[in-house]
Amino acid sequence: MKTLKRKIYDDLLAWKSNSNGATALMIDGARRVGKSFLCEQFAKNEYKSSIIIDFGNAPPDILSLFENESSNLDLFFSKLSAFYATTLYKRESVIVFDEVQQFPRARQFIKYLVADGRYDYIETGSLIRLKKNVQDIIIPSEEEHIEIFPLDFEEFLWAMGDSVTIPFVKQCYDTRMPLGQALHRKIMNDFRQYILVGGMPQSILEYDETKDFEAADVVKRRILKLYRDDVSKFAQGYEDKVFAIFDGIPGQLSKKEKKFRLSSLSKQARFRNYEDSFIWLAEAMIVNNCYNTTDPNIGLALSADHATQKCYMADTGLLVTHAFMDNPYVENELYKAILFDKLGINEGMIMENVVAQMLRRNGHRPYFYSRNDKEQRENHMEIDFLISEKKKIAPIEVKSGNYRSHSSLDKFRNKFSSNLSNAYILYDKDLMVKDGIIHLPLYMAMFL
Repeated sequence: MKTLKRKIYDDLLAWKSNSNGATALMIDGARRVGKSFLCEQFAKNEYKSSIIIDFGNAPPDILSLFENESSNLDLFFSKLSAFYATTLYKRESVIVFDEVQQFPRARQFIKYLVADGRYDYIETGSLIRLKKNVQDIIIPSEEEHIEIFPLDFEEFLWAMGDSVTIPFVKQCYDTRMPLGQALHRKIMNDFRQYILVGGMPQSILEYDETKDFEAADVVKRRILKLYRDDVSKFAQGYEDKVFAIFDGIPGQLSKKEKKFRLSSLSKQARFRNYEDSFIWLAEAMIVNNCYNTTDPNIGLALSADHATQKCYMADTGLLVTHAFMDNPYVENELYKAILFDKLGINEGMIMENVVAQMLRRNGHRPYFYSRNDKEQRENHMEIDFLISEKKKIAPIEVKSGNYRSHSSLDKFRNKFSSNLSNAYILYDKDLMVKDGIIHLPLYMAMFL
């Protein structure tokens, strides 16, 4: 089976070197994002031996070991080694707690295992932040956290055998040099394939092997079903509200303003009744929530209005499939529209979603700015994204290649000029700098 190269592997190497057993590593990510395979690969490559305990399917003997033998670590390790028929070597072995949220007691035990110091420990978790999965334990302070996201565009190209394109694109970005039409068209074509396939490892592997979008779509449908099963299992008591939001995402994003309107679910719907459902989806890392910041002058998070938000899918490939989940693949018009650059009404939905995905992957918590002031038109504006850049704010607009004006961006730059760094327009054309605004091809959002 082909191995996907992941940038996060270098983060694991840095943790192993810097921590030297002083902390355990917690890898947090959505289901099917590649946590388990990454840990198996890392354990095999970087340690003399390893034991991987899958708490999603752990045998009763192992659970009993944590419950009844944890006070005697010598006996604990002897039984663990015997059960998995694996010799453990001091400071040369790693024990992986896979899907540790399924057995919170093991996570609490990390404190004592790290203090013992014999081996390294890696934990993986999905839905790890949900109250249900931590309510009865003390979270160990000895954990270091990293998040794993769907593969980014460069990792997708690595999977396709291309390791030279993105370094050159980065050079053009750094020097503000256009790529030239021929190369730009080629990269946009590759980027459209990435949008359709998405960044989930199984989908990419299927597409790499078959070059068949339908085969990748089947994989994505299985992942979406798994997410729905998780909602039923872990959001008990308000699962209907989570389903309503999740199922409503494509329809909300297809609207001009993209803001999630609860009135579309029910005329009586109120944010306070749905707030936990939005949080659930975000903590499961299924969505990227983007909040309206009402006063960028005082900081993005400080003025965030959580009741006014956009709800993007964490993986754009999953959004493409989710939008037509009730129809067979052949009726999904998005595949044809994206491939032939004829998105029309759905262009904003797809392109904004992939930008949100790339910004989140870069460590940003994206915000947007929306102010409706019909009496004073200079105050009426919509900015798709705001990010922190060099301790200032960078506004970002996502446009089609045929856009004619950027009046909201101009008004925003005038109103908040003292607190702004660069202003960006992301679109499907080549790089250019015009009117003091940096116009970037969509795929360069990965550098912001």
